[in-house]
Amino acid sequence: MSRTIIVSNRLPTKVQRTEESLTFQPSEGGLATGLGSIYREDGNVWVGWPGLFVETTEEEEYIAEQLRADSMAPVFLTESEIRDFYEGFSNSTLWPTFHYFPQYATYEQEHWEAYVAVNEKFCQAVLEMAGPEDTIWVHDYQLLLLPEMLRKQRPDCTIGFFLHIPFPSHELIRVLPWRAELLSGMLGADLIGFHTFGYMRHFLSAVSQILGIANQNGQVETPTRTVLVDAFPMGIDYQRYEQTASSETAQRHEQEYREALRDARVILSIDRLDYTKGIAQRLRAFELLLQRYPEWREQVSLVMLVVPSRDQVPQYAALKEEIDELVGRINAQYRTISWNPIHYFYRSFPLEELVALYRLAEVALVTPMRDGMNLVAKEFIASKVNQRGVLILSERAGAARELSDALIINPTDAGQLAESMHDALVMPEEEQIHRMTAMQALVRQYDVFAWTKLFMDRLAYSKIKQLTMATEKLDADVLEELHQQYQAADTRLLLLDYDGTLAPFNPQPQRAKPDAEMLFLLQALTANPKNRVVIISGRDRTTLEGWLGHLPLDFIAEHGVWLRSAGEDWHMFQALRNDWKTEIRPILETYVARTAGSFIEDKEYSLVWHYRRADNELAAVRTRELLSHLTFLTSNTDLQVLEGNKVVEIKTAGIHKGSAAARWLSQYSPGFVLAIGDDRTDEDTFGAMPPEAYTIKVGTGARSLARYHVASTTDVRKLLRSLL
Repeated sequence: MSRTIIVSNRLPTKVQRTEESLTFQPSEGGLATGLGSIYREDGNVWVGWPGLFVETTEEEEYIAEQLRADSMAPVFLTESEIRDFYEGFSNSTLWPTFHYFPQYATYEQEHWEAYVAVNEKFCQAVLEMAGPEDTIWVHDYQLLLLPEMLRKQRPDCTIGFFLHIPFPSHELIRVLPWRAELLSGMLGADLIGFHTFGYMRHFLSAVSQILGIANQNGQVETPTRTVLVDAFPMGIDYQRYEQTASSETAQRHEQEYREALRDARVILSIDRLDYTKGIAQRLRAFELLLQRYPEWREQVSLVMLVVPSRDQVPQYAALKEEIDELVGRINAQYRTISWNPIHYFYRSFPLEELVALYRLAEVALVTPMRDGMNLVAKEFIASKVNQRGVLILSERAGAARELSDALIINPTDAGQLAESMHDALVMPEEEQIHRMTAMQALVRQYDVFAWTKLFMDRLAYSKIKQLTMATEKLDADVLEELHQQYQAADTRLLLLDYDGTLAPFNPQPQRAKPDAEMLFLLQALTANPKNRVVIISGRDRTTLEGWLGHLPLDFIAEHGVWLRSAGEDWHMFQALRNDWKTEIRPILETYVARTAGSFIEDKEYSLVWHYRRADNELAAVRTRELLSHLTFLTSNTDLQVLEGNKVVEIKTAGIHKGSAAARWLSQYSPGFVLAIGDDRTDEDTFGAMPPEAYTIKVGTGARSLARYHVASTTDVRKLLRSLL
């Protein structure tokens, strides 16, 4: 029976050492809440580090036994691994890079080696319990290499990966010496999830620019599999916060805070100590509010909670010192006998007290410089049971993509943040309720449980999609069945691609003329009155006419733009324009100038950039650049960018081999259909075929909509000869 294995750096239970013994403390994090319903089901398990360095084998056995009872399996790390893998590479290299603080990043080979070793340790821990049918869900930046490691050992497993922090522009990723290894590690998964479309887009761009792997519609075509990439905004346990906010305990705490603060209106700030959170910037903005609007002095207080985090690290220690100095200076300058501008707490709060502060606050400041999602914003919303309150949210938090009814600000613009605080404090109650009600409906619907279900459903779908793209080898049994159906049919339709299918590729396309064997096969096939043979190619109609026009063949040229039945004149699939070529051609000419061996083919209604004769490495880089460039330029137009075998073509969208092939199917209603092609443009043909058709992809190990595959053009000709 298959099961689900959750893998993250930390377990949902933290083991702590006291003077007397070891204690086990459940985590309050959103991930632990959301996945609780999964890992506690029969047979499922959560693999991760228990949170401390274990000194003896006896302690390891005791911890493992206690955690096993709660469906968890610990991975024990040494002190050096914790230092170099966790504090080193994970938090001193990846964290600052992914959060757009490269000035804080370190690039230590020793840290990288520890990162690889720990990912391998996690891999072995998972392999000890994972079967070939199991589903494995890997989480976050500490384990970027793990999906690929697992894939090599368990190629049939269903593997998902979710990144809980931002994914930056490829310009930042390329700074990392180990960028290719990290991206390849992530691509070991079947489904890769991010909080927002922006992070997803950055990842796809990095894969394209750095690895040279094509992607289309969120699907990355690796040499062995199609990897699905998508956005899954994470939610919270809405009901828990709503119920806690309505509890007597939370209301009692709120009353205590209100009495202590007297009549002061409250702006709330809650964050972990981190340079990505923008804590110092919001303190300066609050000071600016008091300078610009003196009427708020003695009227408004900022309640700031900073949760301790890694304050032994130099950057964090410096940030803590800066915060302390700012709070001290602002309070010293503006404080009165009866009023404190800032109430600053450097500690964590229990849930009931935290929710009481959410209830109390009229304004919440969630203004990170960069954040994956930021669930504080959603917790604040869920706790507002009376719908009063205003959320000020950084545009650089993932949550800003969803919570459009918040006041969205640029966290580096202190003036804008100060003005937003003023606007929030004077916002009419009716508008507050309108905004909060809309945000609550969204956060309630897309809670952490919906997030979990959506990801798992999408992961299952990605595996099904992979299986549908898997092709079988055209073996002797299939070939015999094909022959039987061919012989039994009174009408037959044969759709044959040219380059890479009937003819091998030639570095100079105009030299790929039909040889004697090809002409013989096509003449023999068309001589049979039961057969209708269609050459379906990306080539221009003039070339096809010159090479094969003397045979009684049907033609689909330029990927479906031009059509011709045997003995008839050419006609267009539909009326097209080609005035766009004057804008696109100069771009292609630029890439020709930068890529020796490439050239442009100018068809009547499309432009093609060929790079078969170019240096492979240079061509891979230029192709990715050109695809990105053209995709950007053709967005929101009726143009389509196609990537074929060593070619990039620009043409009108909606016209392709599949739509043209469908015309032949509907017109002739054949009793037997054979379609053969070799590249991505032929997938449209395969997709248009009926389920019983014999669709064949040319190429070994190819993933395709085709049912079968053969290795080469030699095999194609052998198959066609067997039909004579």
